[in-house]
Amino acid sequence: MNIPQIQINQTHAKIGMESPRGQQQIEQPQAVLDLKQTPSELSITTTKGRLTIDQTEAWASMDIKPISRRIREWAAEGNQDVLKGMQRVSAEGDELMKIENGGDPIKSIAKRNYEGQPPSFNIGFIPPPFSVKMNYRPGTTNIQFTEGGVENNTRAQKPRISYTPQEVKIHMQQLNSISFSVVNEEI
Repeated sequence: MNIPQIQINQTHAKIGMESPRGQQQIEQPQAVLDLKQTPSELSITTTKGRLTIDQTEAWASMDIKPISRRIREWAAEGNQDVLKGMQRVSAEGDELMKIENGGDPIKSIAKRNYEGQPPSFNIGFIPPPFSVKMNYRPGTTNIQFTEGGVENNTRAQKPRISYTPQEVKIHMQQLNSISFSVVNEEI
C-alpha cells in the first residue's frame, strides 16, 4: 500500500563575497643635500737648530795653523823677544856700569848668554782637553691649527603614501527556497 507522502525540497541561500586587495604605495624622495665644508688649516714653521764646532785650538795644538795666525804669533813673539832683549841689554849695561864694585861682570854675562835657560818639558795631550769648542742653539717648531667645519643644510623629504583600503563586497549568489510536493497520491 502506498501512503501519500509530503516531499520537501529546499535550496540553501548562497552568499557571494568579493574582496579585492587593498593597495599601499610608499615613495620616498631623496633628501636634498646641501653640505658646505670649510677645510682645516695647519701651519708649521720651524727654525733649524744650529751647531757650531770650533776646532781652531785643537788644530793649533798640532801645529796646523793658518798663516794669518802664524804671522800674529810670530809678531807677538818677536815683540816679546825685543822687549826681553832690551831688558837684558839694559841689565847687562847696569852690571857693566858697576864694574868698580868688583867681580867679573863680562865673564858672568858671557856665561849666562852662552848657556841660556834649560829646556823644560812636561806631559802634554794633543789636542789638549776642552780645545774643541761646541755651541748648540736648538731649533724651534711653531704649529698653528685652525679647525674647519661643516655646514649641514640638508632637508629631508616627506614620504608620499598612497593607500586604497580593502573592500569586502557581499551579494546574494543564490536565494534560498523551499518547495513542498505530495508523492504517492493514489490510494
